[in-house]
Amino acid sequence: MHCQPRHAGKVYIWLNNDQICLLCSESTEDIRPICLACEADLPWLGDHCDTCALPMPSSGLTCGQCLQQPPAFQQVIAPWTYSFPVDSLITRFKHSAKWPLGRLLAELLAQSLHYRFDEALARPEALVPVPLAVKRLRQRGFNQATMLARWLSEHLGIPCDERLLQRTQDTSAQQALKADARRKNLRHAFALMPEASIRGRHLALVDDVLTTGATAQALARLLMEAGAARVDVYCLARTPKPGD
Repeated sequence: MHCQPRHAGKVYIWLNNDQICLLCSESTEDIRPICLACEADLPWLGDHCDTCALPMPSSGLTCGQCLQQPPAFQQVIAPWTYSFPVDSLITRFKHSAKWPLGRLLAELLAQSLHYRFDEALARPEALVPVPLAVKRLRQRGFNQATMLARWLSEHLGIPCDERLLQRTQDTSAQQALKADARRKNLRHAFALMPEASIRGRHLALVDDVLTTGATAQALARLLMEAGAARVDVYCLARTPKPGD
């Protein structure tokens, strides 16, 4: 019994067929599972802080928080604001294991990063996923940041290094905490992996959403204190300031 088609051409024809949009179920007329109309309607991040990507009223500005307390990371790259439908797509990927949605968002983030690299954004030497608490990893069965980093690695040709950071404490979920509580919650939560190679490297942390930046700040500081030359942050979405 032959499970595979006799002619490879059949496989290639199938792979090149138009996809169905994962958002509206219409034909995409492309190999990506999102149509042009739905892609255009995504909540693309407009003017934002040059450092932390917080939405701002005009371009070329740095937010007050970054001016008062410059973060350890150099720059946050996020294509969208955390609003509909991106917030729903991330939630379904993260909490319901809808992996095709996560892969789609990762491909679009990779496309955005390619544009930024062409505009002189420095390419990192490695992508570093934000580690997940052991208890939460067991409950969920996967680390969404690791999956995003692996998919980005495929599209960008940048290695994914999962042997640098570890989460040493299971902390409370960050979503319900305010900025100060988030920072306290993460105190001593992370550590370097044994024999982690950090010194002199340009690294990019990968996560799904950046809210207050507490997690990114804690990890970036840890990497910079270990001798990293530069740390950037790549994420799918940036939350607006509360009340905006």
